[in-house]
Amino acid sequence: QLQLVESGGGLVQPGGSLRLSCVASGFSLESYAIAWFRQAPGKGREGISCMNGSGNTVNYRGTVAGRFTISRDNAKNTVYLQMNSLKPDDTGVYYCAADPTNWCRPPNYDGMDYFGKGTLVTVSS
Repeated sequence: QLQLVESGGGLVQPGGSLRLSCVASGFSLESYAIAWFRQAPGKGREGISCMNGSGNTVNYRGTVAGRFTISRDNAKNTVYLQMNSLKPDDTGVYYCAADPTNWCRPPNYDGMDYFGKGTLVTVSS
C-alpha cells in the first residue's frame, strides 16, 4: 500500500524554525517528484516547494524562497522541508505529495497523484 506520512509540525514562535519530514512506504521515492503543499485556515491548498527525483530541479513558491529548503534522502525514502524565519502567515496544515511522472509542473505542482494526511504548523507568539 502506497503511503506518505508527514511529521514534525507543531507550535513555534515567529522567527523560529521547524523541519518537516515525509516518509514514503510501499514505493520508492527515487523516481518521483515530491512536493510540499500547505493549507492555511479558511484558504485553499497551495504549493510550497517541489523537487524532482534526482534532486537537480527544485522550485519554491515566492513567499517561502530563501526561508524554506526542500531536500530528500532516497536511502531513507524520506523528504524534508526545513522552514526558517517562520511567520504567522506560514500557519497551516502541510502536506507532502508524490508524482510518478517525476515532473513538478510549477507554479502549482498540478498532477501530484499521492498525498499524505498532513501535519499542522502553527506560528504564533
